[in-house]
Order: sequence, then structure tokens, then C-alpha cells
Amino acid sequence: MARLKLSSKKGQKRSFLSFLSFFFLIGTLFCFSSCKSSSPSYIILCAGDSLTKQGYPPYLGRLLRQRGIRVKIYNCGRDGHNSREYLIYLKNNEAALKALKPDFILLELGTNDVRLDSDYTSLESFRSNMTEIIRIFSRFKTRWGKRTRVIIGLVPPIPPEVPFPFSFESARRVEEEINPILLALAEEYNFPVVDHWRLFKEKMELLSQVHPTPEGYREMAKAWLEVLLPYLSSK
Repeated sequence: MARLKLSSKKGQKRSFLSFLSFFFLIGTLFCFSSCKSSSPSYIILCAGDSLTKQGYPPYLGRLLRQRGIRVKIYNCGRDGHNSREYLIYLKNNEAALKALKPDFILLELGTNDVRLDSDYTSLESFRSNMTEIIRIFSRFKTRWGKRTRVIIGLVPPIPPEVPFPFSFESARRVEEEINPILLALAEEYNFPVVDHWRLFKEKMELLSQVHPTPEGYREMAKAWLEVLLPYLSSK
């Protein structure tokens, strides 16, 4: 009788443990499902100067979410930075930015490099700075271990009436020096290009001096989106 009673208690204990294991499994699956559904499908790092910092990233995020795409956007634009200053920022923060594991880096620099004050950057220095920035970003990896895709944005035109520290020479440099270097680097590294120069050249009313108007930033976001979408659908 004692032996039968002991066996019964063991059976009850096994049943209770099985019951707990079942609910633990259900809880784990529920947690995994919840975490998976709440995590972004894509992570985008926006790199650049004030055209990025003050501009298009919120509009781009809104456009993507309207299409049902879960996205996390990090605005890593830096007000007033030319290519040299952004390179210093990138070197100082490389580990932290790399830890974001972005799927895409949207890179647009060059407007401040054509200023006439201390931000002025020679053609050779701009090429060198941008090459090093691209090399650093090319080492970034996604959450899945793939190489992060970099997309280059061309610099918008400088309106002729913009005052110092810009000039007619600044406008010439954007068209004849800065954007050709960006195009050459994009071709060398096989990066897609977003043509913001042509966008604003055809709609100069969307520029308020060197910065776009709110509508101009929305148009920038649409231009980034147009280049992004083919890669989003094929991921």
C-alpha cells in the first residue's frame, strides 16, 4: 500500500511539472512572437549635415510606415558639418553607430564644403574625406551579418541669391566639383544615387537659401524612398 501511495505522488508531481512546462512553452512562444512583431523590419541610419539633421528623416519614416513597413530611423545628421568635421564625428562614434546595425545608410554631405569661410574644403580634401567616410560605413553590418547598403545623395544646388558664406562660386563648385566626385565614388563602390541636385534644380522654389522648405524636405524623402523601395521588397 505504501509503495502504491508513493507512486501516485510521483505521478502527480510529474503531471504538475508537465503542466508548468506547457505554460512555460506557451509563454516563451508568445514572448518571441511579440518581440518579433514589434522589432523593425529595417533600420536606417541617416548621415549628413543640417539637410539631414533638420530635414527629411521624419518624412521618410512616415512614408515607409504608410506602406506598412516597420522601420527604425536614426537621424545622425550634424548641423554645420562639412566632410572633414563629419569624418571626425564618425571616427569618434564608429563603435556606437556600428552597434545600431543599420540595413541602410543614407549619406549626403557637401553643402558646407563649398562655403567661403573656415569650412571651405578643397576638391582633393573633399574626395579624401568622403572616401574615408565611405570606407568606414562599408565596414558596417546588419543584424543578419550582411554588409550595410550605403546610398549616396547628391547635393542640392546653391541658389544664386544666397548670401555669404556662400556665393556664385559655391554654386559652381556643387555642380562641377562636389556632385561629380560623389557620382564617381558611387560608381566605384557600386552605390545607388539619389539625385537631389536635379530635384531642386527643377523646383528651385522648394529651396529657402541652402535649406529646403518643409515641402522640399518631403520631396527629398520621396526621392530617398523611390531608390529604397526596390531593396525593401527584395529583402
